[in-house]
Amino acid sequence: MTCWLCVLSLQLLLLPAAPPPAGGCPARCECTAQMRAVACPRRRLTAVPDGIPAETRLLELSRNRIRCLNPGDLAALPLLEELDLSENVIAHVEPGAFANLPRLRVLRLRSNLLKLIPPGVFTHLDNLTLLDLSENKLVILLDYTFQDLHSLRRLEMGDNDLVFISRRAFAGLLALEELTLERCNLTALSGESLGHLRGLGALRLRHLAIAALEDQNFQRLPGLLHLEIDNWPLLEEVAAGSLRGLNLTSLSVTHTNITAVPAAALRHQAHLTCLNLSHNPISTVPRGSFRDLVRLRELHLAGALLAVVEPQAFLGLRQIRLLNVSNNLLSTLEESTFHSVNTLETLRVDGNPLACDCRLLWIVQRRKTLNFDGRLPACATPAEVRGDALRNLPDSVLFEYFVCRKPKIRERRLQHVTAAAGDDVRFQCRAEGEPAPTVAWVTPRHRAVTAASAGRARVLPGGTLQIRDARPGDSGTYTCVASNAGGNDTYFATLSVQPEPAANRTPGEGRNDTQAAARFPLDLTTILVSTAMGCITFLGVVLFCFLLLFVWSRGRGQHKNNFSVEYSFPKVDGPAAATGQGGARKFNMKMI
Repeated sequence: MTCWLCVLSLQLLLLPAAPPPAGGCPARCECTAQMRAVACPRRRLTAVPDGIPAETRLLELSRNRIRCLNPGDLAALPLLEELDLSENVIAHVEPGAFANLPRLRVLRLRSNLLKLIPPGVFTHLDNLTLLDLSENKLVILLDYTFQDLHSLRRLEMGDNDLVFISRRAFAGLLALEELTLERCNLTALSGESLGHLRGLGALRLRHLAIAALEDQNFQRLPGLLHLEIDNWPLLEEVAAGSLRGLNLTSLSVTHTNITAVPAAALRHQAHLTCLNLSHNPISTVPRGSFRDLVRLRELHLAGALLAVVEPQAFLGLRQIRLLNVSNNLLSTLEESTFHSVNTLETLRVDGNPLACDCRLLWIVQRRKTLNFDGRLPACATPAEVRGDALRNLPDSVLFEYFVCRKPKIRERRLQHVTAAAGDDVRFQCRAEGEPAPTVAWVTPRHRAVTAASAGRARVLPGGTLQIRDARPGDSGTYTCVASNAGGNDTYFATLSVQPEPAANRTPGEGRNDTQAAARFPLDLTTILVSTAMGCITFLGVVLFCFLLLFVWSRGRGQHKNNFSVEYSFPKVDGPAAATGQGGARKFNMKMI
């Protein structure tokens, strides 16, 4: 036993000593000489360890207990290209802490306790392309915080306590391509602060308590191509001018409270190729909502409250390749909603209560070539095929359930109603067909009235037209139009509304006449004054006419027209005649 121990001891003494770590790797770290990387995660370090090789290019110090970074802590690593300080407890970074890292390209400071970044922290980082400051306690971004980062392309600022971004905070970020702001306390966006990011290509704004998009928010970002707005619970409308000046290729507005397709805001986005409006309470897609998006290839409207997609809703989408309307309340999706279905490659209509009838025949006919992205749509009605996937339906079913029957209005007797003003009037129009037809009415003023119309006229369930508080202007011929995928049928009804008698007028209706009589009382003084004014006016006109005649006659030259009138008084019988004092008397008058 003693011999064996002696032999073992001799062998141990003869073994060569283990070589020291290449390049002097720190005791609690792992070094990879080939990649020139030093990894010290989860080592409970409270400071940057000593002994890191000078030729190190990648240094990982994540998930430690480092509290502060001072100038000189990293001064011995001039070749460092990537530094990860995520998930520490860094609360303060001294200006110049990274000044000796001219080759640094990636700096990760995610999930620390930074509240403020003083000026000068990022000096001499001319080659930095990625900076991650997310999940800190930053409250404010001061002017010129990033002014030395001329090569920075991606900036992550999510999950901070930001309440204010100063107007020049992003000054100097000439090459920035991607900016993410999420889970902050911002209540407004500053168009002036974003205006310094002339080269910005992608902007992600998530989980913000901003209630409105203003016209000037993005107008200074001519190079912006991708805009993402997600989880803005206070946003209820996308204003018409909020996207003015942008030439987006991708727009995502999801998890907000907008209730309608922002057609006016989308009107000038002719370069848009991908649009995502999913998870918004949008119930209807009106006709022509996307007519100006001639380059759109992908449209997502998933997880909304869509119940109606009107005919020609996708008018103008000549290049549509993918449509996602999954998980909505749609009972059908007709071919007439598209500009053309020939370009469609992927269709997601799963998660809807689809009624398998002739309106879905175009999908069934293409069920072997359409890509459903692994989510096969299934029938909800009729009961015979409930739960059956459209792709798996046999051809024999097509002639049984996917055949349309043109609408037919049941009662066609002429309805002529004469009503008094103020009465409520109803016209019936009951139609049947397969699928069940929709009923709309056209007024004498050529206005369409549907079940969704607001005002005195509306269509009740069953197709009945109701006109409340009828007026004489409502008189005329009304047209009922019952339509479905198989065609339409029409029917006419006439209405005559009698005007309300004068005796039944409300007290306020005669107020104008009374006020007019009170304004002009007819007493004796008024009559005399009016007569005198009339006479004066008449005499003035006559005098004016004589003056005109006088001037005209004076200007006729030497030739004058004149005539003489001789008047003889009649003889008088009596004493005067006997005395000889009478006789014939004459009176001559010459008129020129």
